[in-house]
Amino acid sequence: MNICVFLSAADLADRYTTPAREFARLIGKGGHTLVWGGSDVGLMKVVADGVEETGGRLLGVSVEFLSAKARQGVDEMVVAKDLAERKRLLLEKADAVVIMVGGTGTLDEATEILELKKHGHTDMPVVLLNTAGFYDGLKEQFHRMEAEGFLPRPLNELVFFAEEPVGALAYLEESRGIA
Repeated sequence: MNICVFLSAADLADRYTTPAREFARLIGKGGHTLVWGGSDVGLMKVVADGVEETGGRLLGVSVEFLSAKARQGVDEMVVAKDLAERKRLLLEKADAVVIMVGGTGTLDEATEILELKKHGHTDMPVVLLNTAGFYDGLKEQFHRMEAEGFLPRPLNELVFFAEEPVGALAYLEESRGIA
């Protein structure tokens, strides 16, 4: 399975890097491919390292203005002209999406895939990996959107909230008939 991971390229504390590394190793051990922003810095590097160390494939989609930070020696690297093209390519190459900790870029990517699912333009499974409670506030906001009628589909049809890496991968594999 090609698993697209949206996440930060920042250097982060162990409470974020340890679960990210665990999830990455699960991807690799499962024989899956990491589809990610292609950067070789911060949390993106942690995840790419973990996948590579355990035998998984790396498929990066960088963007021209960040291409100097792109990881070398990957199985496949594509360089998009801008962020919009990068998002499109990441999603085109994915069978599933996991949203990990990140900033505004990650949030932008997350809302894009949820909008596509909401309108029936994709049926791929989406997991929000709520590491160290990072997305508790967003989860609460999504529940409010659902309760107050802002979502035309039930929230559990759009996204699965996982608190641990093993639960995130188990959901994806089950959704894709792998488990």
